Amino acid sequence: MGYACPVCDTPQRDGEHLAHHLAFTAMLHGGDHESWLDERVDDWSDREPAELAAEVTPHAEDAEYDEVFEDTVPRGRPDVGMGSGGSASGHDHAGHEHGAPADAGVPAPEQVDDPEVAEALREAREMTRKAAADADADPATDDDGDA
Repeated sequence: MGYACPVCDTPQRDGEHLAHHLAFTAMLHGGDHESWLDERVDDWSDREPAELAAEVTPHAEDAEYDEVFEDTVPRGRPDVGMGSGGSASGHDHAGHEHGAPADAGVPAPEQVDDPEVAEALREAREMTRKAAADADADPATDDDGDA
């Protein structure tokens, strides 16, 4: 059981996921999600997910949220990247790739009409690039992945 978004009825796993959904949709697209948050939580963009969840869940209806597990869906999905160079399968991706790049399906900043969204995409890509560079330079592990 989860919560339905009070704006678009999209089911979310729990209160924090609902808070993330509302905030990210408001930041990236504005519109109804942003208006809804502005009317109910004046400092919503400064709140931590748990704090925002406490404010928004009383306004949300309970909803079915079906969990999807890796072993219940067809194989052959593109690798969307795990962010840390590892994966849920437990092997390291250093030295080889699995299909699509980590930003597959994400538009380039130049393809987005909204300047704030374009800037958010630029910042996210820069943060990802820095995190990957930091992970590659981490002296805490040797080439075998051992500490």
